[in-house]
Amino acid sequence: MAGMRCCGGPLTCRVPARTLRRLTVRPRAAADVADAPAQARRPAVPEGLNKYSARITQPKSQGASQAMLYATGLNEEDMNRPQVGISSMWYEGNPCNMHLNDLAAEVKAGVEAAGLVGYRFNTIGVSDGISMGTDGMSYSLQSRDLIADSIETVMRAQWYDANVCLPGCDKNMPGTIMAAARLNRPTLMVYGGTIRPGHAAADGATLDIVSAFQSYGAFAAGLLSEDGRADVVRHACPGAGACGGMYTANTMACAIEALGMTLPHSSSTPAEDPLKRLECRMAGGVVLDLLRRDIKPRDIMTRAAFENAMVLVMALGGSTNAVLHLVAMAAACGITLTLDDFQAVSDRTPFLADLKPSGKYVMEDVHKVGGTPAVLKYLLEKNMIDGSTLTCTGRTLAENLATCRPLAEGQQVIMPVESPIKTEGHLQILYGNLAPEGSDLVSSRRPSPWFIICRTLQYKH
Repeated sequence: MAGMRCCGGPLTCRVPARTLRRLTVRPRAAADVADAPAQARRPAVPEGLNKYSARITQPKSQGASQAMLYATGLNEEDMNRPQVGISSMWYEGNPCNMHLNDLAAEVKAGVEAAGLVGYRFNTIGVSDGISMGTDGMSYSLQSRDLIADSIETVMRAQWYDANVCLPGCDKNMPGTIMAAARLNRPTLMVYGGTIRPGHAAADGATLDIVSAFQSYGAFAAGLLSEDGRADVVRHACPGAGACGGMYTANTMACAIEALGMTLPHSSSTPAEDPLKRLECRMAGGVVLDLLRRDIKPRDIMTRAAFENAMVLVMALGGSTNAVLHLVAMAAACGITLTLDDFQAVSDRTPFLADLKPSGKYVMEDVHKVGGTPAVLKYLLEKNMIDGSTLTCTGRTLAENLATCRPLAEGQQVIMPVESPIKTEGHLQILYGNLAPEGSDLVSSRRPSPWFIICRTLQYKH
């Protein structure tokens, strides 16, 4: 078993001992990985795992394909190895994505230490945080489908045998999973990780991206000085990583971990934590195991797995965007999810997480009290999720969680089922003449004296 101490407990994932030995490699810069002789860094792997890449590496009629691969640094032995596409949503202009190139280099090192051929490629991303409030936001949702299309395009055109994807921002995560489901080749997602909270220079108050959104309203209302507003904006985002509260990026990362498409802790480990780089190094051994066992995304992403994801989203107070993304992800798997399915899960799932935007804490705090696996472990103990679903480790969700520590004693981030923030989920599905096919909204995450229940007036026009 691979293990690292994480805030007093283990970050664990069962990996064969032979794989662990391969993962014990000297850290190298990306340039070193690219320049090192292939035969010096790739151990032997079982035959027959290259069933897709063999289409271009084996036939004599594909000599031109092979010539171009030799130009990338492969040798004759490498032509028999499985090829792994490493798809990164890296770009510099967004803290959620700006570090993904570095993580992709770590993934490549781990892939090659496992005896596989790793090829990095890139796709696009759109920052909702930057484009919000402008016409640029019109391009956000469509970026999800462009990401899915571009990953599928490269994977199929290049005949890669497996995929490791590195998303960072909101629409990145569902885009990668939609591509994985369409391809149905062994796939592992490594979430880029959450940002650490910022702190105001004036009083040390904890900040995140929503603090920056709200600072203008407070300034306009005369509740915050210009110096105070500038302080919040300057210090809300201290470095790399996705927006720190339970917003779309962290919501979808958690949902995908519940689905079984990431290693345990992927969704809660901060972007700049050393454990994130360890996760990247472990990816190669995990993908090799997926190839050996021929475990594919649709074997993992079953209806029961999607039910688990929906339960976790409700318990954590996740983004309303989870509804449209999970529906699209399920459709790519050939599974039909309806709005009524979400309402049914919401009706039976209490809201437990005191996380921003409505609460006090951020995703790094979840990491400190045990991470997403600890939350899932608690939900499993309460018989709220199905532990029999398969995961990317080759084991069931329950088997993974058995090796993970429980929520830290005395923690205040996740409330007990017996005394939840709300007794039912925060997401509610509405129907009416304004939305005849249904709509979803967040019914106040917390009880409020300003929230009343009353009859509504319906207008024909």
